[in-house]
Amino acid sequence: MPNYLVTGAAGFIGFRVAEMLLERGDAVVGVDNLNDAYDVRVKRWRLERLLGKERFTFYPIDISDRQAMENAPFASAENPLHLDAVINLAARAGVRQSVENPWVYIDTNVTGTLNLLELCRRKQIPKFVLASTSSIYGANPPLPTPEDASSDRPLQAYAASKKGAETLCHAYHFLYGVDVTIFRYFTVYGPAGRPDMSMFRFAQWISEGRPLRLNGDGEQSRGFTYLDDIARGTILGLKPLGFEVINLGGHEVITMNGLIRLMEEVIGRKAEVQHFPANPADMLANWADVSKAKALLNWEPQTSLREGVTRLVEWYRAEREWARLVDTSG
Repeated sequence: MPNYLVTGAAGFIGFRVAEMLLERGDAVVGVDNLNDAYDVRVKRWRLERLLGKERFTFYPIDISDRQAMENAPFASAENPLHLDAVINLAARAGVRQSVENPWVYIDTNVTGTLNLLELCRRKQIPKFVLASTSSIYGANPPLPTPEDASSDRPLQAYAASKKGAETLCHAYHFLYGVDVTIFRYFTVYGPAGRPDMSMFRFAQWISEGRPLRLNGDGEQSRGFTYLDDIARGTILGLKPLGFEVINLGGHEVITMNGLIRLMEEVIGRKAEVQHFPANPADMLANWADVSKAKALLNWEPQTSLREGVTRLVEWYRAEREWARLVDTSG
């Protein structure tokens, strides 16, 4: 039975990856510090889905804390547990927040990744999977964007920290032979998503009749990717690949204005849109070239945007008693 360390196990992508691994019979060691980067009620809801499941063990550890990581039970030289891979989904995410507090992004995304790579070296864990981001491609990438597009000019500390994590991964692959798969995710959405992102916000604001705050003219576009597609692709990346950087992204691109119209149709209520200035940290467009994921992993997105939005809205309605209270102002 394979054993996997999943960091960010209470995070949006982390909890679903852990859940899928457990569903197929694997064992998962989950790590998360349950920080308050966004409303922790969402993180606790996700974690509750994992706690108590057979073959799941959880440790409330901050991966940027070197001492805590070295002293963790799974890191001990005396611990007979063999880990088959580390799946690093713990990160400070969000382009706008990284402008306000870049230090915490460096701590978690760079130092945290280094601590986990050191764990692989010490415990001879053969495989490392890193969550990276499409934000790494900067201001004017070719569309759809291939993995060899320039990633040398990030627009904010979030993307810069992910670039740093990627280069550390290559160094440990070169020096110690760690097999590394880096996934650059393109705008993930789905049930129990991050409340600082548009999908959760729009679902809550429209459902509750609150003003929908829109930055810019709404013509900025995103290639949204449904959570289950992302989690499935991440698990496929556990196979030996040497060192690879792979895009995982949606096959449908939509503007913010188009997304609002779709949300209105699914929810059955009109949005009260309030316009605010565009944020300079935001990319104008993203759209993934996923031909490499298809070639190496036989992966492609399967969930249509309408189907995914419908599932998100259905989840919100089912959890509305507490989800309507979640802070979406960040």
